[in-house]
Amino acid sequence: MPAPSRFARQKAEARGRLAELAAAWLLRLKGYRILAERFQAKGGEIDIVARKGGVLVFVEVKLRRDLETARLAVTDGNQRRIRSAADAWLARHERRADVPLRYDIAAVSPRGLRHIKDAFR
Repeated sequence: MPAPSRFARQKAEARGRLAELAAAWLLRLKGYRILAERFQAKGGEIDIVARKGGVLVFVEVKLRRDLETARLAVTDGNQRRIRSAADAWLARHERRADVPLRYDIAAVSPRGLRHIKDAFR
């Protein structure tokens, strides 16, 4: 299979950014405070870091054709990279290190958006 063209990559990147924007707004509407978006660390990236009440939430946003496929797109490897990036975020924000943590998924499709709490550990 040939590598995607530059245009195709740019288009996919733009769709991904829109999905992340929609997920961040959904979280805000649900009462979450967005602390960071697109946080990058050596071990990986976190799409959204949010807080609600006393819980710090690391959210992976996945855009696919349907919500179930989006949920299933967060593989074990993705989870390891997200946890690694979360550790890096916590190391840079020591005052939050004692807060309970949760890993969520924001599944996005052309037909909807679903926030899946405590999707993995």
